[in-house]
Amino acid sequence: MEASPTQDRDERMNRALRLTASQASHLCGQGAALIYTHVEGDPTTGRLRAAAGFKSADEARQTAATLGDLVRMTIDAAEPQSAAATGPIAERLVGATFHALPLIARKRSVGVLLVAPAAELATDANQAIEILAWSAANQIDHPALASRYEMLAAESEKHLEAADEKNDELLKLSEELFAQDIELLRNNEKLGKIEKLKNDFIEKMSRELRTPLNSIIEATITVLSSEHGSLSESSQQTLRNALDEGTAFQRTLQNILDLWRIKQDEFPIEIQELSVADVIDETIFSVQDTLGSKPVEIEKEIPAPLPKIRADLAKINQILFLLLDNAAKFTEQGTIKIGARFEDDRLHCWIEDTGIGICPDDQKYVWNEFYQVDDRASARYRGAGLGLTLVHDLLILLDGDSLLQSEPGIGTRVEFSVPVVLA
Repeated sequence: MEASPTQDRDERMNRALRLTASQASHLCGQGAALIYTHVEGDPTTGRLRAAAGFKSADEARQTAATLGDLVRMTIDAAEPQSAAATGPIAERLVGATFHALPLIARKRSVGVLLVAPAAELATDANQAIEILAWSAANQIDHPALASRYEMLAAESEKHLEAADEKNDELLKLSEELFAQDIELLRNNEKLGKIEKLKNDFIEKMSRELRTPLNSIIEATITVLSSEHGSLSESSQQTLRNALDEGTAFQRTLQNILDLWRIKQDEFPIEIQELSVADVIDETIFSVQDTLGSKPVEIEKEIPAPLPKIRADLAKINQILFLLLDNAAKFTEQGTIKIGARFEDDRLHCWIEDTGIGICPDDQKYVWNEFYQVDDRASARYRGAGLGLTLVHDLLILLDGDSLLQSEPGIGTRVEFSVPVVLA
């Protein structure tokens, strides 16, 4: 059975609202986003139509159940409102605040967009969320306006004697429909421009920085290996330092590009057989340069022999390296433990260090892009604050989860798990 025009419009609206919620969550640093629709004259708070940034549908529903008063207040006031996050989402985004934006179309509230950012929003993110709110208001109102227009047009054909009065209203509705179409196009154009600027920047950075950087690194390695005897010790050390800096910058650039590929859905899952023990050994070898001469020992913790599994080797390897490299960077002495176990069709891995630790107030932000606990320490601990963000996004891609525990001066433990199958 073919869907009616009204059903088609409703389905298009639902798809648009789901996309809007997803975009709002992304702009909030993978925070929470919900969209409610409201029918004028309805005393209830409204209907939840879309949600994003939640671990499960149950978490979204439980959080939505705590927001009734905020939604009602926003609809009644037709002004932005805020309230501290409660419910399950508050446990994950500690200290988060829900910001409610009224969705206004034809000078009336048709819904509410609520966002709970994972960190403080930048100016351009705020502006983009406002554009999303304008667009969502028109998306919600458009089907009702179109249906009203079609109904009046049909009535005018049946009742020619009332045509003049109906034609006036039809003309008005036609103008409003046209105005909404234009507004939707403008809003989409604004969002498109923002996205295009980001994409152009990434592409240009990839082209303008990656190629010459690779050449510099290769040239430095060549000089160090071929001219070793003719170079003074200080010259060799200068070149080694330059190589370390170049390699670190190359890694940061690769992290940025990988994050961009994930956001663009251009980072496909590639399943293959792997040995977790071999992956851990390779990861330990890869972070030796980060450790350098520091009195730090890496210990393996594998409680039982691990079977071979089928999973995305490259991404699991990348997650382990980023976490272990982070631990090596922030541990001056002591021990780093890396372990794994297979349980309930999931691979569980953990990295525990005796490093500087993270204070509770900062722990909720460490997964955010470019976030660093202490900007003054960035010169000492090289990095752009993207490692844990990439870990977070890779785990979402693999349908995984993570847990971070840390205490300043004591150390940090990060544990994650991903679904896998036996080989």
